[in-house]
Amino acid sequence: MTTFEDIYQYFRNPPPLYLNKELAVCYVLDVLLRKDSYGTELIQLLEVEHPTYRLSDTVLYSALKFLEDAAAITGYWKKVEGRGRPRRMYQVAPGWHQRARELAQLWSGYIGGMLASSSRS
Repeated sequence: MTTFEDIYQYFRNPPPLYLNKELAVCYVLDVLLRKDSYGTELIQLLEVEHPTYRLSDTVLYSALKFLEDAAAITGYWKKVEGRGRPRRMYQVAPGWHQRARELAQLWSGYIGGMLASSSRS
């Protein structure tokens, strides 16, 4: 049975919001415009930079495949210091930076809008 305290608790400490594929695509491009990255780092970076959001492996890799199939990003293998096996790194493809910036702006606008609405609460 729900109580009013349960409702207040929900808003004081809301559960994380999981990104859908559309948001994930824009988020990934936002990060890759700043630096090359790999899957696990993209998930961890989201939790650090935007603690109320989460990204599942399934949605992330679906977004990465979508971007690779569209030739918006390219991947390469890189040995990461202190790691056993090489990582699949991703970067924005040449000729895609302008469009990537436009899509990254959608992510920034979404996050900005969500932050503004939560600060009004």
